Amino acid sequence: MQENYFRRVQEKTGTSFWVNNVTLEQAELAIAAGARGCTQNPGYTWKILDGSSDSSYAKELLDEILKEEADDSEALARLQIKLIANICRKFRPMWEESKGKYGWVSIQGDPYKENVGDIVRFAHAARAAAANAIIKIPATKDGIEAMEVLASEGVPILATEVMSVAQALDVIELYEKAEGNGKASKKAPFYMAHIAGIFDEHLRETVEKKELEVDRDYLWQAGIIVAKVIARLLLEKQSEVQLLSGGARGLHHFTEMVGVRGSVTLNWQGSAEKLLEENPIVIDRFSAPVSPSMVDHLIAKIPDFHSAYVFRGLKQEEYEEFGPVVRFRNSFELGWTRCLEYIAKRRKELTGEKI
Repeated sequence: MQENYFRRVQEKTGTSFWVNNVTLEQAELAIAAGARGCTQNPGYTWKILDGSSDSSYAKELLDEILKEEADDSEALARLQIKLIANICRKFRPMWEESKGKYGWVSIQGDPYKENVGDIVRFAHAARAAAANAIIKIPATKDGIEAMEVLASEGVPILATEVMSVAQALDVIELYEKAEGNGKASKKAPFYMAHIAGIFDEHLRETVEKKELEVDRDYLWQAGIIVAKVIARLLLEKQSEVQLLSGGARGLHHFTEMVGVRGSVTLNWQGSAEKLLEENPIVIDRFSAPVSPSMVDHLIAKIPDFHSAYVFRGLKQEEYEEFGPVVRFRNSFELGWTRCLEYIAKRRKELTGEKI
């Protein structure tokens, strides 16, 4: 019997599959299908509370936390860590067997508290909960500074919200700097997540709103084109930073990345399970060259593509307000806010206060 799609992709191209924002059951299914790691984002807890198969268990955990924690934001952060620590346990055998090569599970904290101090504090709490937890940090000015602190301590890091070559360059450089400062007793794994899907979603909406005349065939490939530049940079610099592609908004955000020296994330429901069902032919599409005329067209038509594509198209101070980054962060803030609203309501229910 032929191996499933993800195992064939791994075997024939080296590209790994990571699963995104899973329940406990989905984690088991993904591992069985060949997933080598897992990403979770700040909207994860709301996904679990809001009617998932793990909802009842999550609510029981929350009630226990609320007995001890008076601050709703801190209660949510603690719940996020506890829920993801359970996913970490699912991937722990893989992590142990591979000696840390596979089996990492990312965790990202409060999207409203992304200053250096809060990021570092949350990272320490999350790392104490699970040995195979990797800390997911946005590649913004404060995030990069926090990564420098944590990398020097030997903390495993996943730089996320990378939407531009400029951000990727800063991440690569900070890793090289942290590696050479002699503070870390052991060099920790360092991943970088380029979010091709959200980038494409942002560009498509921009083109529609501004009624820009952009070739739809070229627009469809925009995020992958930027990913190819970042992958080439990593190769040329012989960097040990490992590339992860995320934010998929279509199956092509996996299939077009097949052949990358790195990993690609997918949601289980509606994406990974669909590729397993379709079981397509494995083709290295990532190695296909990009037409210069395609790049010229996108640069000329879409300013945000230009900013993302050229080497220093953005300054570090601009990362946080770059359109695709804002779009991604807004989705996290929405999930976090809904959780806080639920927690406030639940606290009143537990204390008998009128709602």
